[in-house]
Amino acid sequence: MHRFFPLSLLLVLVVAGPASAQRGVPPRHVERSKLVSKWPQHLDFLNPMVKLLKVPDGWEISVAASGLGKVRMMQPMPNGDLYVTRRDGMDVLLLRDTTGDNRFDEVKTIEYPFRSVHGVLEQGGYLYLVSNYELRRYKINPDGMLGTMEVLKTDMPSGGQHPNRTIAFGPDGMMYMTIGTLCNDCKEVDPGVAAVWQIDPKTWKHTVFASGLRNTIGIDFHPQTGELWGADNGGDGKGNRWPPEEINRIVKDGNYGFPFVYGKQEIDKHKDDPPGEIKKVFALQTVPSVLDLPAHMAPIDFKFFKGQANIPSEYNGDALVAYHGSWNRSKLVGYKVQRIRFRDGVAVAAEDFVTGFLKPAFPVFGRKAYLGRPTGLAITEKGVIYLSDDANGVIYAIKRKS
Repeated sequence: MHRFFPLSLLLVLVVAGPASAQRGVPPRHVERSKLVSKWPQHLDFLNPMVKLLKVPDGWEISVAASGLGKVRMMQPMPNGDLYVTRRDGMDVLLLRDTTGDNRFDEVKTIEYPFRSVHGVLEQGGYLYLVSNYELRRYKINPDGMLGTMEVLKTDMPSGGQHPNRTIAFGPDGMMYMTIGTLCNDCKEVDPGVAAVWQIDPKTWKHTVFASGLRNTIGIDFHPQTGELWGADNGGDGKGNRWPPEEINRIVKDGNYGFPFVYGKQEIDKHKDDPPGEIKKVFALQTVPSVLDLPAHMAPIDFKFFKGQANIPSEYNGDALVAYHGSWNRSKLVGYKVQRIRFRDGVAVAAEDFVTGFLKPAFPVFGRKAYLGRPTGLAITEKGVIYLSDDANGVIYAIKRKS
């Protein structure tokens, strides 16, 4: 016996379900690239240009070294030496101030070649270096030169579009390594990318500590709480103002949402649902950012003040972030260093600390100019802040006025 249903009833059955809540339903927002490309004019560095840079009252900035090429991350030493990586140069430099005038007058190449070397860290008399494919360490000799190389780890994923890895040791004695996404805006197949790894220095094996972090380069541990914090880069091609750059408290097993969710659990409406989930439900399971910053500022390094000498006590527990600067929004942003204010161990606000790298130029054509792109940060035990610029090969020294 055949049964026939009225066509109207069949239509009701088809449309009655809450399609918007069904997993796998294509997004209603059509994906359209909103990539804006706008570069300021590059100005070659001249020594008088340091006068164009602004720091807060009571601070001063000077040139510690220049003509160094594409300098990236830095590691200061108690004796005043400074180790500097040059990713594009495939080498590591040792800078030394032999006269005590806060200018480095001796430069030595201490490692070459090390392709894509970026992160640098001193711990227990060893210098650790990391690229997108290898983690190494070297015993530091009394003269600052490096001893025999040990290759500690080679099982890292390809660097892709974001190969700039950094490392830090936590209060727990574990090493933490940043692993950026290989792409701009795709769902990675490898769960070990777009993440922070925790590495056991006894075995050099790793576990994924936190995931869903698109490209967190700078990380550091808060001096009072011991918690891991970092600055994450939002995606490109989504317009001038979104997604935000993020200041995150990075917690064990935390998922920060990339590529489906940014900032404070804000969904990317153009994305399909993540595997096995609905975007709205997935978003509620992610860790929201603590502090959102304007899109495309491109945070590179992140360092806490940890009670170093000659720095006011009210800075202790605050952080500095170096912004490389935008190339992908109509109104240029970044090209500066900001102080991230913390209250009770939580990031609450951002304020400018070093500005002046971005300057008006050719106002008729509406094009600005830049005299540097802030990259790496280092704070010495004596309270000198070093800032690297990989556009003009300059390292600046920032300190309290005498």
